[in-house]
Amino acid sequence: MMARLPPPSLNFLFHHPAHFIACGMGSGLSPFAPGTAGTAFAWLTYPLLRAYLASDLALAIFLLLAFGVGVRACQITGRALGVIDHGAIVWDEIVPFWAVLMFTPPELLWQLAAFLWFRFYDIAKPEPARYFDMRIKNGFGVMMDDLVAAGYTVLTIAVFKAFLPF
Repeated sequence: MMARLPPPSLNFLFHHPAHFIACGMGSGLSPFAPGTAGTAFAWLTYPLLRAYLASDLALAIFLLLAFGVGVRACQITGRALGVIDHGAIVWDEIVPFWAVLMFTPPELLWQLAAFLWFRFYDIAKPEPARYFDMRIKNGFGVMMDDLVAAGYTVLTIAVFKAFLPF
């Protein structure tokens, strides 16, 4: 097991726009479970996204752009921190979880289930997430392992929704 690295400083966060993005506007600076903090940030900000991007197409285009920006921001920030997938880098949780919420029923219980399943898959890293995490050591790999976790989450929610009576 890898030792937990300390979060970077506030100065680091504001030193470069890529750091601000990759560190989830500061949510990744949490000293406890920064990935969970980043996912919670995504959940809390999703209603704002939906308010401005009401159509699914607009949201999908935004998410594609946010993914592309994230690849570059995570690459720059990981290089600056000396660890490509430093724990403070949480944009890779934020964008995929926004995508999960796009496909999740709006009720609180469904969103909570999506949150828990996403965190589970992000931590467990089932294939091909593990491949991206272990072998692709750049911003693309950082973003992709969480995108795979998002895919597993959406599939899990769909299966539960199909078999539950409500």
